[in-house]
Amino acid sequence: MTTIAIVYHSGYGHTKVVAEHVAKGAATVANTNVKLLLAQDLASPDAGPWDELANADAIIFGSPTYMGSASAPMKQFLEASAKVWANSGWKDKVAAGFTNSAAWSGDKLSTLNQFAIFAAQHGMIWAGLGLMPGYNKSSASPNDINRVGSFLGLMTQANADESAETAPPQSDRETAELFGARIAQIAARWNKGA
Repeated sequence: MTTIAIVYHSGYGHTKVVAEHVAKGAATVANTNVKLLLAQDLASPDAGPWDELANADAIIFGSPTYMGSASAPMKQFLEASAKVWANSGWKDKVAAGFTNSAAWSGDKLSTLNQFAIFAAQHGMIWAGLGLMPGYNKSSASPNDINRVGSFLGLMTQANADESAETAPPQSDRETAELFGARIAQIAARWNKGA
């Protein structure tokens, strides 16, 4: 059995929708157990389901991008992991990340960079999105998979004036499911070779 833990924060519900679709995609891979964990429940190194992360084969980090960075509750979780870091507790686990913002760019890459550097500090194995960019030709459409054109991780976009019921759009939700399945497949392969 492969266990995927998804740690995320969602301020307005949009990133929660993305996390749920990442989980849905990961769950399509045979023998995969998926755990959704709220970053705010892991704000202290002495409270919360830290054992779920210790037992996970892969950890996926997710946050909205606020002011060019991960949200404050997500950063609090990242900093609370210092005890784990000091003991190399997540070394050689698979890591990946996703982020959402209202703008097409929204400086989302800085949040994915933050997650990738964080994973590297923990000695984790980073996995990117693994999809070709969509919506980058005149014949393309905003309904394309990976319409934002990310590589380092999953980026989604949700209009600020739309609720989480409709935003991010279906193409981003489908991209999130493909991303979740990819990370579960990578974690399963990594475990098999261990």
